[in-house]
Amino acid sequence: MAATQVPKFPNSQVPRYAIIVAGGSGTRMGADRPKQFLELLGEPVLLHTLRRFAEPALRVQELVLVLPPDQFTTWEQLCRQHQVQIPHAVVAGGATRWASVRNGLAHLSAPSGVVAVHDGVRPLTPTRVIEATFEAAYNHGAAVAAVVPKDSVRGLNQQGSYALNRARLRLVQTPQCFSLELLRRAYQLPELTTFTDDASVVEDLHPIHLVEGDYRNLKITTPEDMLVAEAILRAQQPTT
Repeated sequence: MAATQVPKFPNSQVPRYAIIVAGGSGTRMGADRPKQFLELLGEPVLLHTLRRFAEPALRVQELVLVLPPDQFTTWEQLCRQHQVQIPHAVVAGGATRWASVRNGLAHLSAPSGVVAVHDGVRPLTPTRVIEATFEAAYNHGAAVAAVVPKDSVRGLNQQGSYALNRARLRLVQTPQCFSLELLRRAYQLPELTTFTDDASVVEDLHPIHLVEGDYRNLKITTPEDMLVAEAILRAQQPTT
């Protein structure tokens, strides 16, 4: 299939959208609530994430938050409690991440632009990474933030294991940004068990361009991640 054409109009005029997917249950955290609602320096993880994409410099025109329907009320209560003024739409997620992204995508009525898909529990994504991924998607059609593994990596086989060249490997993060038309085409195809992220949904239609991510752009999964996230946020706070 033909690759999506690069837009002909200036990047500064291309509409930008963001779909933030938050469907975690908090099981691996051992928490009493979904991990996106855990408090990180006094605010829900998800609010930190939402705020990253609401930065005026990023020019995101529409923010779509995808949540399980049974979490709508909790999020509404948290928004009132923390006086959240960030405009965003809340859309019901599906049975899988693929279905949730598809639902978020269906909410966007715009005919064209660039859309970012982001994990709701990645609250520390630097603005420069988001901007670079949007920019790369504008230029290449599909772009994903990723980092080089810090540790040595081994593959498994029937004989045991074998060394892999980590210089040729990348750990994939979000945001993952795409031409809106391209992502819509990809999500018209049937869901496959091999889909692990949006890049894997798109890659049969279009090459994936990699953008340098950031090791601080961690995904909140375990209690240790919360400790690291708190330390990073405290370090980023201005001193008085």
